[in-house]
Amino acid sequence: MRRIRALFALFALLIGGAMAGSTGACAHEVRPAFLEITARADGKADVTWKQPSIGMLVVPLRPRISGGLIDGKASRVESATNFEIRHWDGVDIGTNGLNGREVRVDGLDQTITDTLVLIQLANGDEESRVLTPGEPAMTIDAHAGAAVPAYLVLGIEHILTGIDHLLFVFGLLLLSSGWRQLLRTITAFTIAHSITLALTALHVMALDPALVEAMVAWSILFLAVELVRKQRGVDGLTQRQPWLVAFGFGLLHGAAFAGALKQIGLPQGNIPASLFLFNVGVEIGQLLFVAAVMAALWGLKRLRWPAATPRIAWTAASYAIGSFSFFWFLERLHAVIDFA
Repeated sequence: MRRIRALFALFALLIGGAMAGSTGACAHEVRPAFLEITARADGKADVTWKQPSIGMLVVPLRPRISGGLIDGKASRVESATNFEIRHWDGVDIGTNGLNGREVRVDGLDQTITDTLVLIQLANGDEESRVLTPGEPAMTIDAHAGAAVPAYLVLGIEHILTGIDHLLFVFGLLLLSSGWRQLLRTITAFTIAHSITLALTALHVMALDPALVEAMVAWSILFLAVELVRKQRGVDGLTQRQPWLVAFGFGLLHGAAFAGALKQIGLPQGNIPASLFLFNVGVEIGQLLFVAAVMAALWGLKRLRWPAATPRIAWTAASYAIGSFSFFWFLERLHAVIDFA
């Protein structure tokens, strides 16, 4: 089993390395855009558009609401970390209101990102939708229900496209010995990041996002070192109780999840439900990843390899994890220093 596990580690990390190289310092998911439309009792609406950016480069996206509601110049334009924010205040939506209008994001079909749309109608009803490159438009439905289901999708997408988080989970899989230890380790990681995700998203605690991202990279580097130590036969607390490492660093990863959720935003009327569904989505995505890894290992189990392959593969996997995480750590530490 160790032989197959190590071989798969090398294969997965080569793929992960190619993906990491294409994203540079942004080892997380491709950040979604965010469109919030709030109808007012006076027959007008306030619209907020948060568009991902990298430095001075802005993703070429343009929101549209049928009837040309936001085709004019924005009332206000702001800049935030990795986002450009535009506000249209007091848009006249007429006597028919928002119901039945089409919401579209031009250019979305040419990207690999999504757009979260949150709509608050004048009667208090809410609707949400995740627009994708394959489905860049929606029609507002006053009877669509609460605006929380989209957060389940966002949670799944966040973890499955967050290369650094997946690499950490993958390192935990390699570090664990046997199903029972693996179950304890993944459970500890889940509990830990659920705690800090909730505390940070609800503003009970606040951490520097840039510092958190740097420490997430350091946690992966720590795992890489421990994998090398395990290969060399070093018996330490990490090797015997990997769930302790999973729990400790899981607190950091949860704060990082909350940072991403903060950038997206939470509907004020449904914060608990939206937060819960986002966390459930993260767990579903994590379980899907673990299941995919285990399925691949099962498929490779029938293959036969030269006797020297396991040690070479394990070494290559450990150093690959360490190399990528060290690169991310230096870049994110540079961001912390610049911000300070």
